[in-house]
Amino acid sequence: MILSVVFAVFFLAVLVAMDGAAVAAKLWDASPMAVLAALCIVQLQVVLSAYRWKFTAHRLGQEIAFPTAIREYYIASTFNQVLPGGVAGDAIRAYRSGKDGMDGMRKPVAAVALERFSGQLAFLTLLSAGFLAWPFLPQEAMPAEFSQAIWLAPVVALTAIIGGVFIAAAFFPRKFAQYRRHLAEVFWHRGAFIRQFLTSLLVVATYVATFAIASAAVGATLPLIGLLTVIPLCLLTMIIPVGVGGWGTREAAAALLWPVIGLSSAAGVSASILYGAISLVGVAVPAALFLVHATIRDLMGAKAAKRLHVKDSSLA
Repeated sequence: MILSVVFAVFFLAVLVAMDGAAVAAKLWDASPMAVLAALCIVQLQVVLSAYRWKFTAHRLGQEIAFPTAIREYYIASTFNQVLPGGVAGDAIRAYRSGKDGMDGMRKPVAAVALERFSGQLAFLTLLSAGFLAWPFLPQEAMPAEFSQAIWLAPVVALTAIIGGVFIAAAFFPRKFAQYRRHLAEVFWHRGAFIRQFLTSLLVVATYVATFAIASAAVGATLPLIGLLTVIPLCLLTMIIPVGVGGWGTREAAAALLWPVIGLSSAAGVSASILYGAISLVGVAVPAALFLVHATIRDLMGAKAAKRLHVKDSSLA
């Protein structure tokens, strides 16, 4: 855990130190209206993600009220961004949603895992579609070497998924049969595919839009091809289990990828830092309000119960 924090801080400090003045200037001049717009999109992102989680859980037999799903998603997203690994918040979300259930933690854990899996598939779909569409888009062309090498990302990811399926089927047949039923119920049966696909695509679109607005806010407006390729690649680096909340790895990717579409590394690092700040503030403030409200409600409930107990004692 400590090493993850040190890695994130060190990596980010090195990147900023490479052109600190330019990065600081771009962040200082960021458009407040653009930042506000991006913060609003983050709220939509959480609501859509919470709906996807509620739907996934329902298909597995776990019922979660929509307001509860929204609250828990804000809290989980905050912990994901401030704790190492990027999945601690999801573990907390699974635990909190299942701790009062009668069926144990199997369904809550499966619901959270499959909901996140749906999002990663949508990212991979967008990334692959971007590279397929790239030759036909009227934007500046990427270097040929980049376009050839970058295909490795979706190919490697798809190969890993297929390989993982075959390994699971061969070595864990009983577990695989169980999860195959879960996958069919969550992603295919009774029109699930349309809901999962559209919801996940909208969620991915909010991530891309937030990053694109952050880049525009620091004076580095991305072409359409950048929205379909460069941003998804940057976001995918956040799932690498090092650092904290994607800090460091995301900025390194931005520093390498922004020049590919004709923008500076400093612009990429600035956009990534601003995106990270917007994403964190956008979920942390509502999460804090939810927790404060819950604390006040519990304190008031405890005081009311105490007064009732004193009254009953006096009558006795």
